Amino acid sequence: MARRGIGQTTSRPEPISQVTASDVERHLTGMAEFDRVLGGGIVPGSVVLIGGDPGIGKSTLLLQASDALSRNYGDVLYVSGEESVSQTKLRATRLGVSSDTLYVLCENNLEQVEKHIETCKPKVVIIDSIQTVYLPSIQSAPGSVTQIRECTGTLLATAKGQNLPIFLVGHVTKEGALAGPRVLEHMVDTVLYFEGERHHIYRVLRANKNRFGSTNEIGIFEMQSKGLVDVLNPSELFLSNREEEVSGSVVVSSMEGTRPLLMEVQALVVPSNYSNPRNTATGVDRHRIALLIAVLNKRVGIDVGDSDVFVNITGGLRIDEPGIDLGVLLAITSNHRDIPVDKRTVVIGEVGLGGEIRPVTHVERRLREAAKLGFERAIFPEYNRKGLEIEEGIELVGVGDVYDSLSALL
Repeated sequence: MARRGIGQTTSRPEPISQVTASDVERHLTGMAEFDRVLGGGIVPGSVVLIGGDPGIGKSTLLLQASDALSRNYGDVLYVSGEESVSQTKLRATRLGVSSDTLYVLCENNLEQVEKHIETCKPKVVIIDSIQTVYLPSIQSAPGSVTQIRECTGTLLATAKGQNLPIFLVGHVTKEGALAGPRVLEHMVDTVLYFEGERHHIYRVLRANKNRFGSTNEIGIFEMQSKGLVDVLNPSELFLSNREEEVSGSVVVSSMEGTRPLLMEVQALVVPSNYSNPRNTATGVDRHRIALLIAVLNKRVGIDVGDSDVFVNITGGLRIDEPGIDLGVLLAITSNHRDIPVDKRTVVIGEVGLGGEIRPVTHVERRLREAAKLGFERAIFPEYNRKGLEIEEGIELVGVGDVYDSLSALL
């Protein structure tokens, strides 16, 4: 097809005040947590890219969603470039997927895939994965930068032209970034990452980009023998097996999108057998742990510099929010002094380099969630007390610095 030259365009600029914005009806995947991350469901004509480590459950997630979508909205085409049709059927049998309107295709040639899309006219298309498909007209191997860019561009044009939602599965590098050109993430409408420790049962679906919803939302799933199950009350689940009267255990609250999550932080401080003590962290940034240890030493005089410090977020979650700083610091101090923290207390707050406790966002939501789960006391930044309206029966203890926090809790 010849390209339209410059000056031959038929489009024209319009005043934004005269543009009509219509609310499109989204398709629901049948998985509440998936719909939450997407912003309320699938937008017709959108292209969604899902990345994650091998074996984390990307194909399982999309196969389960395909089953519900095909039953509720019509034909769904699942294109697998990595598994045969019979292998996909084995996975579907294990998951209980048996819809008559879910079609499976084993094909790597994108031109053939486009022909099947034109013939079947599905309501949703899934490409698993974008690194395995290729265009014969391009003289490079599948998975190359050129192939990924051109194949994505072709699918993007199909999605917009036919108002057809398309899901792309993407491989990730050993550093955790999506493999292929960086422009891939700019081309699509939504970029999701499926995360989790392979030896834990919980999985987290996180939005890195979303043109039709918030980029702060996460969805939490439990991996069971028959597939992924929504975790609708993750705070209660993450705290269900917490031990009593154990030093180094503190409950913290993190805001993930519109939802506050309560989880347990565990710390272990032991004498080091090495000349350079180790700081090991699971679920939290190791450099942040080193910073908190330095603040503890400089501002309070508690020195754990000659000890190995291990910090763990239970459940296999990874939390980057600074609102858990104070809880991590208090967990380290609790284990160092071997003094347990009251299990009915939740800790909220960011720690500054001067030892001050900085305010956090959405403190009312965090406190209400804690009260709903039966917590009786909350340690939080004194600054957040301004205008606070909490009717639930939870004792509020505002603190201004690390020393106040230790005095209130240990």
